Amino acid sequence: MALTELKQRLHSHLIEIVRERDPYLATEGHFYVQQYIRRQLEQWGTVESCEFKIQARTHVNLLLKLPAQTGLSTQPPIILGAHYDAVPGTPGADDNATGVAALLELARSLAQQPARYPIQLIAFDLEEYGMLGSQDYAQALFQAQQPVRLMLSLEMLGYCSQEPNSQRYPSPLLKAIYPNQGNFIGLIGNLPTLPDLLHLSHHIRRAGVPSRWLPAGMKGQILQATRLSDHSPFWDRGYRAIMVTDTAFMRNPHYHKASDRIETLDLDFLTGTCLGLIRGLQTLK
Repeated sequence: MALTELKQRLHSHLIEIVRERDPYLATEGHFYVQQYIRRQLEQWGTVESCEFKIQARTHVNLLLKLPAQTGLSTQPPIILGAHYDAVPGTPGADDNATGVAALLELARSLAQQPARYPIQLIAFDLEEYGMLGSQDYAQALFQAQQPVRLMLSLEMLGYCSQEPNSQRYPSPLLKAIYPNQGNFIGLIGNLPTLPDLLHLSHHIRRAGVPSRWLPAGMKGQILQATRLSDHSPFWDRGYRAIMVTDTAFMRNPHYHKASDRIETLDLDFLTGTCLGLIRGLQTLK
């Protein structure tokens, strides 16, 4: 895959997605982005609207299912998710237009070169209101007793800093172990995902992006910051799940601000991360 082409497509997605899109206070932008995601995913198959209600108002997760390699259709699915809502007052470039852009390019690549597992790509709504979209979907899978190979939450993938002490941590122990430069992608998974953390981290590094991984025990209850995305409802129901993240407010000074704009992102960092995830998922056993 040509890195230049992937970078250009990611940038094109960002231009469409980066806008105010709170579902209650920026409804026009929210609807525009929702429809953009739908059109992009429809290139690769039928997009399902997974509706859920919050206080009598209907919200929508958008779901695309892709088949596995020939002969492997009975395998449990890998779920790839990213939230498309943003907090009021911010265009949400890193949070979470970068995750959605990567989701759209994962759809393209995994449709063209299937993985060993069926893939479910889902754009979640209402993450910023307490992971409500992913809560609904994880609960539906759990009630249906649907096994899941792995869930990946794509949560802010585009902010990088080479400056010393640009990276903060939620505990002194992590600060002593991990780099003080915010120039890596973090992979945070529950304990059963340890082999997957190693596999995906390896492929991200091969794509040119430093990667660090952290196993989180007790469903992330020890460090609450490890729970702050759409993977945590899957942890709570016993599924293997990983958050892929640039660590958000522990690095990005534009987090949840009007300044979270495209020009603050490192598109090479985002592109390398996306390419590493594509290659890692296509080879995951």
